[in-house]
Amino acid sequence: MQTSYFAKYKHPDGVNIAIKPAPGFSGPSYPALYPKWSFLKKYKDDGDEYAYTLAYHEQVLGNLDPQEVWNDLKDHTLLCWEKSGKFCHRRIVADWLKKTIGANVPEVA
Repeated sequence: MQTSYFAKYKHPDGVNIAIKPAPGFSGPSYPALYPKWSFLKKYKDDGDEYAYTLAYHEQVLGNLDPQEVWNDLKDHTLLCWEKSGKFCHRRIVADWLKKTIGANVPEVA
């Protein structure tokens, strides 16, 4: 597993984990990792990364088994909108997998 963003990554193993995929993206989606509109909208309004991260852990990741997510997606690239180096939920997922099951999930360089 690795992570990237729609504008950069064009290979067939990409999996959408954003609420809305990029126009023209025809790959699979993994809705269990979608952020909730409520805290996504709040983040877009106030830019509070800490609050977004807490909400994502509580409302999304807290309902998932990290080993199951890994098993489902280990051969794929998780995709969302933000460019590499910007705050985004795909890196929250990567950090969660590292902390819970020791999986290293790099960003595509």
